[in-house]
Amino acid sequence: MAHARKTIRLTVAQAIVKYIAAQYSVADGVRERFIPAALGIFGHGNVAGLGQALDEFNDDLPFIQGRNEQALAHAAIAFAKAKRRRQAMAVTASIGPGALNMVTAAGLATVNRLPVLLLPGDTYATRRQGPVLQQIEDPSAPDVTANDAFRPVSRFFDRITRPEQLLTALPQAFRVLANPVETGAVVIALPQDIQSHAHDYPVEFFEPHDWKIRRPQPDADDVRKVAEILRSATKPLIIAGGGVIYSDATAELEALAKASGIPVAETFGGKGAIQNPGPWHVWGVGLEGSPETNRLVEQADVILHVGTRLTDFATASQSLFQNPKVRFVSLNVSEFDGVKQGAATIVADAKVGLAALTAEVAGYQVPAEWTAEIAERQSRWVAMRAAAIDPDVLFPKTAEHDPDGTDAIITQGQMLGVMQEHARAGDILIAGAGGPPGDVQKVWDATNGRFAHLEFGFSCMGYELPAAIGVRFAEPDPAHRVMTFIGDGTFLMAPTELVTAAQEGLPLTIVIAENHGYQVIRRLQMWRVGHHYGNEFRYRDPAKNVVNQVESKNSAGRLEGGYLDVDLVSVARGLGAHALRVRTADEFRAALNDTRENPGPVVIVVATIPHANLPASEVWWDVAPAEVSDQPWLTAVREDYAAGLANQRWHG
Repeated sequence: MAHARKTIRLTVAQAIVKYIAAQYSVADGVRERFIPAALGIFGHGNVAGLGQALDEFNDDLPFIQGRNEQALAHAAIAFAKAKRRRQAMAVTASIGPGALNMVTAAGLATVNRLPVLLLPGDTYATRRQGPVLQQIEDPSAPDVTANDAFRPVSRFFDRITRPEQLLTALPQAFRVLANPVETGAVVIALPQDIQSHAHDYPVEFFEPHDWKIRRPQPDADDVRKVAEILRSATKPLIIAGGGVIYSDATAELEALAKASGIPVAETFGGKGAIQNPGPWHVWGVGLEGSPETNRLVEQADVILHVGTRLTDFATASQSLFQNPKVRFVSLNVSEFDGVKQGAATIVADAKVGLAALTAEVAGYQVPAEWTAEIAERQSRWVAMRAAAIDPDVLFPKTAEHDPDGTDAIITQGQMLGVMQEHARAGDILIAGAGGPPGDVQKVWDATNGRFAHLEFGFSCMGYELPAAIGVRFAEPDPAHRVMTFIGDGTFLMAPTELVTAAQEGLPLTIVIAENHGYQVIRRLQMWRVGHHYGNEFRYRDPAKNVVNQVESKNSAGRLEGGYLDVDLVSVARGLGAHALRVRTADEFRAALNDTRENPGPVVIVVATIPHANLPASEVWWDVAPAEVSDQPWLTAVREDYAAGLANQRWHG
């Protein structure tokens, strides 16, 4: 006689929480909770379902309250990035606007191949109540809801309309979260009514389960082919991406470069891939890279790209590789990314793949002429960088750099110089959009444990401050400073998670460059338009209110008054942070030193000269100016663009 299967009666929401709490990741023999906590904001779409379940099982899956759903998802993604994709977090939101607030973060996670589990509430599956509050009605498709917006920006999407669907949906969701090739945003949409429906689930469904994060092994023939091409090179160069860091392949990459002398350049995602540098470490590549590194890339006859998607910032919109005989080889866990540029590809984990490739090219050394050029160009860049970030050299303020005569004394580059002085091994610097990540990529020394956490795959303003929360959860040691570097534009867009940091008692530092606008876009505008418009934080003449001028058909007023008078320190203090404003390099040094052991969030506002930039990378970017216009300055801009367009190439 067959024994009856043991079951436990739970709501859908309770079953989700219990299942999540029983999942573990295993990487290199280390076993840990895959999702150690959930973040969220409750509304009518999830409070009686997931809210109740999280309350009942709080000890199994702790809950972190936030202020904005997008920011909470950003924090969860930053946690996963800091954990090198071996752990993730869950984020829940109510229906409608609460759920849609997470769509941007889903795109960020998917673009950057970072695991996050999103649990948005959804409108009723039974439909007898409808239309309900915050429901979008599609007359031609009644099953479409706001959550369908997640589909194109997620790696896995499912909508649970029956309780038993969890039995297949949740294992598939975790399979994607644990797969380094497929990982990204995983979305389980939960109709409000279904969350509270009960079902008799098999008891074994909630037993602890291990998800192995695998290291795909390289194919020997692929390794031999790539090694053969590398050995034929006279000017080889490696471009290292974020996959090197996620794979913990730093030592293997350094071993290959040290043995062969092949220079290593880093993408935004790969910043910090080299921790023990030698003369072959040539800093950043592409639009925000070192100009001297870019000159090397232009000459390279073989490019080995490792763990990177090779976006247009790295390739200067396919204009950077100018050697007419250049060939590409690659190592990537994803074949989709590996074959870019027509590369001969090793499809494997970066750590094991680099070890195999190093063994296969044993004895190869780059020609002495290439080594000498690398050394010469690096020497130039070292001197150029040192001069650009020296905080104790008075920058010559001019009307061009500082048209309104602000009280700023130092440049953003010099501000980074002070931060570099202060950085210790174990410290983490975060940047994600606008000027900060470009400047960090260009001049920050992310070696010897002074890590850089750059999100530039989606370049999402608003990621950076909540990212500090996620990174701090991943790195709880208060001796290691977690510091976010943002502009005043980004801070004003999304400052509210300072409240969450204060609530949780998280020691983190937010450094704000007060440069009065979206200055990096103004810089781009001057380059590709020839005239600035709408990017600086300036007052409008109240006598020329936009709507009134349109109605009266008079000339519309522009944002051309003085800079806005915004007290960023008071804003930060009002949100629970210890905040102060500094002007000089010495004041900034003192502020960093005095607040290093502060037990909660710290905000340091640094007055920076608005239009003073670091040395240019001297490469092209495909941002097309208008082909026709009556504005006289566009003619020269269009000619400059066309000259660069002539260098754009297809590689395949």
